[in-house]
Amino acid sequence: MRIFLSNLFAIYRRELQSYFASPFSYVIAVVYWFIGGLFLVTILLSPNGLIAQVSAADQLGAGPQSVDVPYEFLKIYLNLLGSLSMFVLPMLSMGLYAEERKQGTLELLATSPLTNWVVALGKLLGVVTFFSAMLVPLVVAESVAFSASNPVFPQAVFWLGHAGLLLLAASVLALGMFISSLSESTVLAAVMTFGLVLLLWVVDGISNLPGPAGDALSQLSLLTHFTDFTQGIFDTSGLVLFASYIVLGLFLTAQSIDALRFQRS
Repeated sequence: MRIFLSNLFAIYRRELQSYFASPFSYVIAVVYWFIGGLFLVTILLSPNGLIAQVSAADQLGAGPQSVDVPYEFLKIYLNLLGSLSMFVLPMLSMGLYAEERKQGTLELLATSPLTNWVVALGKLLGVVTFFSAMLVPLVVAESVAFSASNPVFPQAVFWLGHAGLLLLAASVLALGMFISSLSESTVLAAVMTFGLVLLLWVVDGISNLPGPAGDALSQLSLLTHFTDFTQGIFDTSGLVLFASYIVLGLFLTAQSIDALRFQRS
């Protein structure tokens, strides 16, 4: 176990350093922060924002309690961040293995004493940590906005919604890591990952089919289970779904690298 953790930490630290040393990663982060901040200001302060709606309702005599501003804000904002992340995450995962192929270091990883699972898990933890760091400024901005709410907004609902966003991101990154292991082209890996994620994102729209087929599709939808988290609903089926996508991505990546190791042997 000690050797396993030591190897895992070495891969994790190497991957994390590569993200924090890459100018492209900072460009992605800045764009994400800018658009995320724009969403926050627009939802709250635009002429059609929630605060304007509450003021209009108050003037009409409906009272400020007709709109639960913190809850509505969190639900709308996290859904927008989730949609924005669908464009950002493929760009974060596209180089996990594609760059290794391009630089010729993937063969070294494939033939090293490290198991494929350790390498894949270390890489995934590294990119998830970097994405979590990208979320920190936005979470701080949200906390400042929520500090003005009266009564105090439940912290459990706040953190459950963000946990759902992290689980969504980890699922997408795990699948993107597998696709990245199939090609040395980072652009192709990003496009293929985006196509796969888009399919899983919109499958909820075609899950209205009658019978078992519709029920099965609805259970595979990332959107359905992510929305539950943003609404403060903790459903174990959603947790199982996200965990299944993460394990599937790790398994397929390990199998892909194992196939490469077999070819080189």
